[in-house]
Amino acid sequence: MDGGGYKHMPDLPNAQSVAKYFIWKSNQEGKQITNKKLQKLLYYAQAWSLVLKNRPLFKDKIEAWIHGPTIPGVYHFYKKYGFDPIKEKVTEAEIKQIPERDVLDAVWDAYGRKYDADYLEILTHNEEPWQKAREGISLNVSSSAEITLDSMQDFYKSFLPA
Repeated sequence: MDGGGYKHMPDLPNAQSVAKYFIWKSNQEGKQITNKKLQKLLYYAQAWSLVLKNRPLFKDKIEAWIHGPTIPGVYHFYKKYGFDPIKEKVTEAEIKQIPERDVLDAVWDAYGRKYDADYLEILTHNEEPWQKAREGISLNVSSSAEITLDSMQDFYKSFLPA
């Protein structure tokens, strides 16, 4: 999968545009969203798109950083907020073209509405895709190791009924 057809899918949006959906959603519901929480929601959205739709949601790679799965471009765009909530206003027009809103809403309902960034970090640290990508790397050492689409799809599809 990673070495195959998924790498060159130019019609896929970038993770930044998908991030806007989660920021919009959090604003709609009066919930706060930090950069760290946003990273985890994007990770879970990618994973569940792979499982439920058999295709990636966005083209950006996800790296296994110290604090969990991270999309570097999105992280750097929002790092000015530090650990504080993202204070960006997103309009409906900005998210109109985002595909797979059913997957995004399901991820929001399962992870975004209920859990904070620290819980989601712990959750991802206890799951195989992040652990596999960081094999042989100390917990406190920076890494740009990629969490592969294959590892995400294989792990999360195991949660579906047979």
